[in-house]
Amino acid sequence: MRRCRACGSRLDEKDGSCPSCGASADDSTASFAPVSEATEQAEALIGIEGPALVVRKGPESGEKFYLDGDRFTIGRDPGSDIFLNDVTVSRKHAEITLNTGEALVRDVGSLNGTYVNDVRVDAAPLTSGDVVRIGRFQMVFVGSER
Repeated sequence: MRRCRACGSRLDEKDGSCPSCGASADDSTASFAPVSEATEQAEALIGIEGPALVVRKGPESGEKFYLDGDRFTIGRDPGSDIFLNDVTVSRKHAEITLNTGEALVRDVGSLNGTYVNDVRVDAAPLTSGDVVRIGRFQMVFVGSER
């Protein structure tokens, strides 16, 4: 004998829903595998040649900034190499320097700070997968070793 999973009332084999409470009498359940944030992040980075910054959260989500030089300014100033147009970003917020395959992010006196992997930094080396947060922007660093 079948019973309603919602209220416990008896169900006939032909019942598609519970006559007492109206809940579905369908015994099948759907199964979904959770997708972790790391999996989503990895899928978003497939095919990106580094070094680059990929915005994963914030007003410009999905934007890619390829780092094809030695030094890049980051800020709300339209003249910045990486222009982040949001009031949570200082006009001159941070800079990234690349030297023989090594990347370094440095805060240049911003009001809200620069974070690498949720730690506020004055300066920090970057490796592939590091998350750089500037204001409301979260960017994943993709190194050149990929």
